[in-house]
Amino acid sequence: MKNRIILFLLPLTFFNCKTAEVTENRIQLPTEADFTIAFGSCNRHNVKNSLWDDVLATEPDVWIWGGDIVYADTDDPEKIAGMYEVQKSIPEYAQLLSEVQVIGTWDDHDYGLNDGGVEFEAKDESQQVFLDFMDVPENDPRRERKGVYAGYNFKTAEGELKILVLDTRYFRSALTPSQQKGKRYEPGPYGEGTVLGEEQWAWLEKELNASEADFNVIVSSIQFLSNQHGFETWGNFPHEVDKLKTTVAQSGAKGVIILSGDRHISEFSSSTLEGMSYPLIDFTSSGLTHVYSSYSGEPNPYRLGEVVAKKSFGLLRFNFKTRQVGMEMISDQGKVLNKLVQEY
Repeated sequence: MKNRIILFLLPLTFFNCKTAEVTENRIQLPTEADFTIAFGSCNRHNVKNSLWDDVLATEPDVWIWGGDIVYADTDDPEKIAGMYEVQKSIPEYAQLLSEVQVIGTWDDHDYGLNDGGVEFEAKDESQQVFLDFMDVPENDPRRERKGVYAGYNFKTAEGELKILVLDTRYFRSALTPSQQKGKRYEPGPYGEGTVLGEEQWAWLEKELNASEADFNVIVSSIQFLSNQHGFETWGNFPHEVDKLKTTVAQSGAKGVIILSGDRHISEFSSSTLEGMSYPLIDFTSSGLTHVYSSYSGEPNPYRLGEVVAKKSFGLLRFNFKTRQVGMEMISDQGKVLNKLVQEY
C-alpha cells in the first residue's frame, strides 16, 4: 500500500492531457493523480476474473467491492463462507489483498437472497460471514450493530477523501412488483418504505454534515439515478431518492460522487441538484466476471455517453489541486471503454 495516513467525493469535459492520456486505448497513468479508487461488482467466485492484474496496474490506493462479491443465494452461512474462502484463495485476488486496502459492501447475491431486503431471515448470520471475509476486527462497531455500512477517511499530504459505504440490503423494505410487461418492479407509493432504515440514515446525515473532506464518495450497491429500467434501483422508493438528494445538497459536503453496481452494465448518470455548484454523478460499474451481453437499450434520462456492456471495473483519479476527478471504465488488458472528467 502507498504511504497514506488512513484514519479508520463543474462543468463536464472529456479526458485531456491535463488529467490523463489514452494511448492506443490503454491506460497512461497521470502523474497528477493524488488518490486513486478502483471498484467493481458482480463477481462469480467460480468464474475466472481476468481483470485483477489490470486493477493492480492502475496502482489504486483502495479497492471497493460494490456488491455481489460471490453468488451464494443461500440462507446457509457456512456455504457463503466457503465461497468467500474460494474467492480469497484466488492468487490474483490474494495479491491485490496484499498490496491494496480492500473495503466495500454486499448486494443481494452475497447477502444471500436474490433482490432480498429486510425480510431475509439469515441476514445477521450472513453479516458476520461478510465481515469475516472483509477482515473486519472483532471490536469493530459493525460486529454489534445491524448492517454493514461504514465510513473511511483517507488523509494525504494533498488533501482528504471520505468514503461512505452504504448497506442497501439489511433495512430495505419490500419492493413493489411491476404491472408492466418486461419490468420486474415499479416505484411504490411515495413516502412508504425505506432503503437505508432509520439508524443508517441518521449515520449518513451525520457523516456528510460533519465532513471536511475535499471529496466524499458514497458507495451504493444499487443504482441511484437510473430509475426506469424496471429492476432494483433507489427509484423504486422515490421519496428516498429525494431524501438523499436533499441530504447531500444541504450537508455542504464537497465533491460528492456516488458509485454503484448490480446491473451488469456500466454507465455514467448525472443530475443537477438545487443548491449545488456541480452535478451529482452516479458512476455504475458492473460486472467483473459476467455482463448483460444481450443489452439492447433501456431508458435513463440521466445518462451521460454510452452504456458499456463488457466486463470491466471502474477507476477514479482524484486531483486535490485542480479539483478534477478522472473516471474510467476499464476492461481486460487495460483498455479504456468509457471516460469522463468532472471538475468540482
